[in-house]
This record gives sequence, C-alpha cells and structure tokens, in this order.
Amino acid sequence: MKNFVTQTWLLENCSNDNLILLDARAELNDPKAGYNQYKKGHIKRAQFVSLEDTMTGKVSEHGGRHPLPDMEVFTREMKQLGISDSSTVIIYDNGDLAMAGRLWWLLRYAGKDKVFLLEGGIKHWVDNGLELTIVFPEPQASGDLRLNLNESMIAEHSEVKAAVDLDQTAIIDSRAYERYSGQVEPLDKLPGHIPSALNYPWMDLVDEGTIIDNKNINEKFKSLEEYEDIIVHCGSGITGTVNVLFMEEAGLEPRLYLGGYSDWVSYENSQVVKD
Repeated sequence: MKNFVTQTWLLENCSNDNLILLDARAELNDPKAGYNQYKKGHIKRAQFVSLEDTMTGKVSEHGGRHPLPDMEVFTREMKQLGISDSSTVIIYDNGDLAMAGRLWWLLRYAGKDKVFLLEGGIKHWVDNGLELTIVFPEPQASGDLRLNLNESMIAEHSEVKAAVDLDQTAIIDSRAYERYSGQVEPLDKLPGHIPSALNYPWMDLVDEGTIIDNKNINEKFKSLEEYEDIIVHCGSGITGTVNVLFMEEAGLEPRLYLGGYSDWVSYENSQVVKD
C-alpha cells in the first residue's frame, strides 16, 4: 500500500537520520488525552503533534468544528519538529487512522511528499510486545521545508453546494449511518446529510487497527470510478481523511471538504436530508 508502512519497515528504518516519527493520538472529548497518552509511553523518537493546537485553526462562524490551520504557521511548526523537504515522515495514532489521517492530509496538502501512516498504530505495536519509551526526543529544527499548497486536494463550501446537482460528482459522507440518516446528531445543530451525498462510513475500513486488504478496498470503491469528481467529508475534517486515504489506495483522486457537515449546517437555509 502506497500510504502505509508496516511495523517491520519501521523497525528496520528507525535509526535513519532522515526519518521523522510523529504521534498524532487524540480524543475529541478530551483535548489533553493524546498528550497524556504520549507522556505515558510512545514509540522511540516519536514527537507529539496536537490535534487542537497544531492541526486545527481558530473556530469561527464557518469552517466547521476543526477548521484548517494557518498553513504557514503549521509549516513552521513542522520545521521545528525537524521535517524538511527530504524527510520521510511516519505518523501513528491509536490505530483507527483518523487522527493520523488528519495530519497525513495536512502535510500532503502543504506539499510534502514521503508521508506515510504506521499500519496498526501504537495498538498493534503494543500488542506485539514492541518497546515504548517515556523519553522525549530533542528535535533539530530544519530550514528547508517549503509550503506548496496542493489545492487539488480540497473542496470549498461553494463547490459542494454546486456539486449537489452535478451527476458526475459524488459527495461522500464518511460519518456513521445513524448520523447520515438523521437518526441521531450528537455534535451538530441539524441532523441529516447533504443532499445527494452517499454514505461510506469510515469505520468500515479499519477494525481495531487492522485495515482491509487491497481487494476489498477496490471492491468497496469500484462504483465511484464512474464519477469525474469525488468530494469526501465527515463531521469536521478528521475521520473523512480515512476515506481519502483508502480511495487513493484504490486509484481514485478524491478531494476533502475539510469543514464537513459542521461547516455545511453553519450556513443559513442549508438543505439537509433525512432518510
């Protein structure tokens, strides 16, 4: 898989000076949880990256619950972690890929190549009896990480609004079916989904850190090959990145509506559909 590395690969390459390892663990209901987990034990050389402080911008009227950060600030922070244009970056979380996927997407959007996720995350690392440490690494800041935004990776609210009536554009809702259908809505003010959106729950792709294989990935997304454009969203631009990851594995080129459903319903007279 082009976006993942295995535990074996990381063990064999962990001493590479050009490798940067990032811990992206986080919990949406507890902003301090990820860092507290990191302090209790992390993979050697891993540096912590905060969802709320680094991967999320200032919340305002629009933009969703986890808006895009200032990408110049984000790039400076990545340079402080030692990331350069030539670095190979490996990211892990607890294994479900949502937080690691968000950081992977941001780095790719910033124009960084050679960014990968650790298959199985720290869960499988621990399950296999591999070593953790409580020692904090001392990063050496880099000076050559360019910001080159890849605008083909992102979709804005206006584009999603127009796509509702476009037969050749698929709008993919990554949330659980219960939220997509409007049966429940624990976070946003209106239950339901964007008109014409198709439901592809992100959690169908990974189970306890185990990801589905290439054959099942291709089968799952085969029906999307007929569309000229694919726009993926979730609630606020986190779990939707898991669908983006695996769609890329299937050879598709999706865009992410980063503000997601929480941005959509922030506009007056937003149309939503309940099943």
